[in-house]
Amino acid sequence: MTKKNKKIKKDNNKNNFFNKIQKGGPKNSFSGNFIISVLIIFFVVSAYSLINENKAKEDISISELAMAVKFGEVKEISVKSGDIEAIFQNDVIKTSKKEESSNITETLAAYGITSSELANIKISVTQDSGFFYWLLNLSPILFPVLFIAVFIWLMTRQMKGSGMQAFSFGQSRARLTEPDDQKQRVTFKDVAGCKEAKEELGEIVDFLKNPKKFLEIGARIPKGILLMGAPGTGKTLLARAVAGEASVAFFSISGSEFVEMFVGVGASRVRDLFQMAKKMAPAIIFMDEIDAVGRVRGGGMGGGNDEREQTLNQILVEMDGFEPNEKVVVMAATNRPDVLDPALLRPGRFDRRVTIDLPDRGDREAILEIHSKTKPFGEDVNLKVVAERTPGFSGADLYSLMNEGAILAARENRNKISQFDLIRSIEKVMLGPERKSHILSKKGKEVTAYHEAGHALVASALPNADPIHKISIISRGRAAGYTLKLPVEDKKLQSKKEFLDDIAMSLGGYVAEKIVFGDLTTGPSNDLQVSTALARDMVTKYGMSDNLGPIALEGAEGKTLFGRGVNEKEYSEEVGAMIDKEVSKIMKEAHQKAEQIIIERRPLLDIIAKRLIETETIERDEFESILVANGIQPKREEHLV
Repeated sequence: MTKKNKKIKKDNNKNNFFNKIQKGGPKNSFSGNFIISVLIIFFVVSAYSLINENKAKEDISISELAMAVKFGEVKEISVKSGDIEAIFQNDVIKTSKKEESSNITETLAAYGITSSELANIKISVTQDSGFFYWLLNLSPILFPVLFIAVFIWLMTRQMKGSGMQAFSFGQSRARLTEPDDQKQRVTFKDVAGCKEAKEELGEIVDFLKNPKKFLEIGARIPKGILLMGAPGTGKTLLARAVAGEASVAFFSISGSEFVEMFVGVGASRVRDLFQMAKKMAPAIIFMDEIDAVGRVRGGGMGGGNDEREQTLNQILVEMDGFEPNEKVVVMAATNRPDVLDPALLRPGRFDRRVTIDLPDRGDREAILEIHSKTKPFGEDVNLKVVAERTPGFSGADLYSLMNEGAILAARENRNKISQFDLIRSIEKVMLGPERKSHILSKKGKEVTAYHEAGHALVASALPNADPIHKISIISRGRAAGYTLKLPVEDKKLQSKKEFLDDIAMSLGGYVAEKIVFGDLTTGPSNDLQVSTALARDMVTKYGMSDNLGPIALEGAEGKTLFGRGVNEKEYSEEVGAMIDKEVSKIMKEAHQKAEQIIIERRPLLDIIAKRLIETETIERDEFESILVANGIQPKREEHLV
């Protein structure tokens, strides 16, 4: 390790010391001081008890001692200052007092004791001196003063700790991963999928390893790389892989760790972070969830925030201050690129944007293989089938799926994971755990069965709806029942006809309840919300309205465009009324379509519902056999096993 690295490591350890003090907080300081105070009190009490130890000695007067000497009952007398300790013939010890100015012989002579009577008694005189003598005499003053001094020392120590916390308040909280840290090192081999993203980031790795090749030809590596993608797609993992491939220092910090209550702290932490990275160059600074500080300034979204805006300004300044040969690359991740300030995205800052999509079928299988390296599988496990049944799953979802499968196997005391465990874990990740304690009444079970049967029947009859894989009336999560439909293949684009069939399928349960029971329950509430939102998106985002035509009135997140306020509309009240009318039209047409299918195939609806009441779950093969028996050709992928 170079001297430069040693120095920055020392600084980082210092920061960690400050952090430990800060994390201790008042609670830990109070508990530590309380324990020390208790120990001090215990010491004082013990010392006092030791000094004033009572050995069960009997006190007698000097006259009584003289009488005992006269009758020959005393065999030894010990004198220490004004204290007299007499040992009688029966080994009983008795104490008495005398004047310190007179000796023992004169004192006893005053009571008529002659020298001949003292001749048979062993008399010893000792003079008090040394440490314990002075400690005994000064203890009434010394111990209170000592206790107060220790208390003041503890208080000043706590105040000093608070001062150190204040001193380190503006220092960076970034976590440093050393280039030679093999335990935390991640490479591109550990990241499955993301082929295009890894190719794009490969240039960054090449620059950090060999910057001379780029600088000699006049090329400048991008100062900032923005990783964009849905949550769980592996943005943070890719950033760590870039540092691992290039074998450089990796500083990671979350955007929310910059912002504090006091204005200016975030900017100070940004300066400290960039200074540390420059000392350890080549290095990578990674800011996760940068939208926490990088939102549009003064856009009215979330209100103004001087601290956040000052932090963002400091990030912009630091990135502009980079020189081509500093070999420090800033990487950031967000799943909300639409709310970022335009100054962050201009050339010279985060001018390279890498989009990380959800994994396709092949990528999902590769991700599952990585997560299965440490898990024992049974012979029936087929990860290809699991990948086919998990469209739309992110890398984090697939990790959770594999973990849940292992938990299910361990709960049932099996030492290998079976295919059945993985299939069950798919539903657990998508919908939540089974609520076995949620037992429906006979009427509730019937209503739920017809509701789910309505979804399945409408989906099977519509040409553009996805095939049904499972129907169940067993409660999972917040759902009393569910109909699991999966697309034939991974979709990047979706057509208007597919949207319309999805809305009709969502209304299948609503229509089935209305036709069969002549009444409605709260069960279809979520179906209505989802289908209505989809119909509104068709009108306002995708230009799929015949009357309004190709015009986008809302952004990707349901808000108005161009970073304006959430409640600010870009269209008039007349256009708003037209939108509501178009949404209502789409919903009514979908309702009529679902109603027509259920009325025409009512006997098949009854068959599916009764089978659900009996078994509570219908798998895909059984459902398709029911469809074939009633003249409906099921949707079957040709390439699936």
